[in-house]
Amino acid sequence: MPRRRRPEKRRIEPDPKYNSVLCTKFINSLMQRGKRSIAQHILYSAIDEVAKKASKDGYEVFEKAIANVKPILEVASKRVGGATYQVPVEVRSDRRRTLAIRWIINYAKNRPERTMVKKLAGELMDAYNNKGGSIKKKEDTFKMAEANKAYAHFK
Repeated sequence: MPRRRRPEKRRIEPDPKYNSVLCTKFINSLMQRGKRSIAQHILYSAIDEVAKKASKDGYEVFEKAIANVKPILEVASKRVGGATYQVPVEVRSDRRRTLAIRWIINYAKNRPERTMVKKLAGELMDAYNNKGGSIKKKEDTFKMAEANKAYAHFK
């Protein structure tokens, strides 16, 4: 942590196709070894495939899928008198988005389909329909926070 002041947040440019900062953040998380054009191709192709499957606007399905995966509560470790407690805390909005993107990408990578485009499209469709691995992860973190509600006073 800096002693003097907080560093300002960098402004992220919206992506060229949908003019969306959310898409840019998703592409940045999906990107490996600086290969931005490949990450863009994967995301845009997955959104196109989702549009065909859902017969709706692909970008709206993408946004709704991320909104469905965003967690509300999570647990944070808090040390009190030699014991460590899992204290439920509300998740900040930027962390919500980051966790949702990370979970969707990770669970898409573990899917059985052949290409990353199909894997990501499948995970986005599942998240849009409130099922799949990323939704299960969201529910598990919420259950964990609910189970540790007794320690909320340590916040």
